[in-house]
Amino acid sequence: MRTFSVELKKLYNLAGGTLNAYVSGPPFDDPVENYKRPAVIIVAGGGYYFVSKREQEPVGNYFLYLGYQVFTLDYLCAPDGVKYPEQLYELSASVDYIRKNADSLNVDKDKIFCVGFSAGGHLVCDLAVEYEKVENELGINCKPTAVGLCYPVITPEGGHTDTFNNLLKGYDDAKKAEILSKMRLNKLVNKDTPPAFIWATASDDCVPPVNSLMYAQALSLNGVKFELHIYPTGKHGLSSCTEVVNPPYPYLNKNSVWLKDCEEFFRSF
Repeated sequence: MRTFSVELKKLYNLAGGTLNAYVSGPPFDDPVENYKRPAVIIVAGGGYYFVSKREQEPVGNYFLYLGYQVFTLDYLCAPDGVKYPEQLYELSASVDYIRKNADSLNVDKDKIFCVGFSAGGHLVCDLAVEYEKVENELGINCKPTAVGLCYPVITPEGGHTDTFNNLLKGYDDAKKAEILSKMRLNKLVNKDTPPAFIWATASDDCVPPVNSLMYAQALSLNGVKFELHIYPTGKHGLSSCTEVVNPPYPYLNKNSVWLKDCEEFFRSF
């Protein structure tokens, strides 16, 4: 396995962003030509104030085990002095980098997935609904094959104002209001939006599950494939739903099946 980091700032003229790669070769004794793996980019949450480590490697390790090339994105946040759309550009550049370097990374360029948590789910969802806009602006190829949205923030009305305050920090009130009026990601879905696996918990009082429900409804109305799970119990920020990153909550065993279901959803594409 090769591990390395890519500084997106140098390659894409961005403010920052670091793509961390965990890339495996063919698991065979004899040489194999054109061996390719699917790729997944893990995008942790943190309310655009920080990037949560507990939503990176614990999830990435699962996908590594199942044969994915795994990448984690350390994107810049509000304390770094950046604002929307910097983070969107960083994730978009990550997809483009993997696709452009698919051969050397042993990646199938048609199987590049993104999994995001909370504010990271907002970022992944933002890419899913705005990839065409970014492609036109930056001249890159950044459409993900499908996405995984884990207790995602979707809309300003969804109940987590800190996400949007941090994302738009630095804009004056008028500009912030203008952007917020367009930041209802469920309203930006169309028939070409990538498919989505979505999960949340009914008892999440930080990012209420109505966010997930509204996005699933929008996908349904536009004929886009999706899978939705709302587990009855669970705090916000469960990550892999294992005791690696959580106390021994009694509901972890039930909720942890999201990883298996998400990966099987990805495999269908």
